[in-house]
Amino acid sequence: MIPSSGAFDLLVLTADRDTAFALEGLLQRPDSLGIRPVNRQILTHPRRDPAVLRQSHDFLRPFLRKASFALVVLDRQGCGDEGATRTVLETRVEKLLEQNGWRERCAVVVIDPELEAWVWSDSLHVDAVLGWPCQGRDLRTWLLERQFLQPGQLKPASPKEAVEAALREARRRRSSSIYRELARKVGFARCVDPAFLKLVAVLQSWFRPLAG
Repeated sequence: MIPSSGAFDLLVLTADRDTAFALEGLLQRPDSLGIRPVNRQILTHPRRDPAVLRQSHDFLRPFLRKASFALVVLDRQGCGDEGATRTVLETRVEKLLEQNGWRERCAVVVIDPELEAWVWSDSLHVDAVLGWPCQGRDLRTWLLERQFLQPGQLKPASPKEAVEAALREARRRRSSSIYRELARKVGFARCVDPAFLKLVAVLQSWFRPLAG
């Protein structure tokens, strides 16, 4: 199906404002992603991850002729079917989208366990955005002291809980704009998270840089 004239390149459906802001920040960096600039619309489902998992195909139906591609992003944690693997959930939703008009122009990314897994890296931008150093302590040392991190571990086992605790300790108000700020500043060349790598690969396959 060919979108009508004046349609946008990419329609993104997310489960919450945090993810929407994070994706907006990422898409503002087309060169870093290895893609051309993308005309996009980002939507948030009012009933969050469980509804995105089960109803994306219905929710996106009005946009079939308005968007060239559809991307659905949700967390595995809180989706209502945490017993299934990330890839099983992605395949399930992609199949429903394809059966409802998005064949060969849709993708689903399930973040395991949740968006905050993409936050944690060794970039000093993470510390700064979260309000650290705090009271003379660096963030990683504090995470180890509070047992959010174990020695040798790269990311907290409970990434969302760690983000929220770090913000509280630094007395920084939690807001969705933090995720956009992180996405706009933190480098991701060394990111090995499977869901994030899928996101980048999908975008690169859809929106190759313009020649010349």
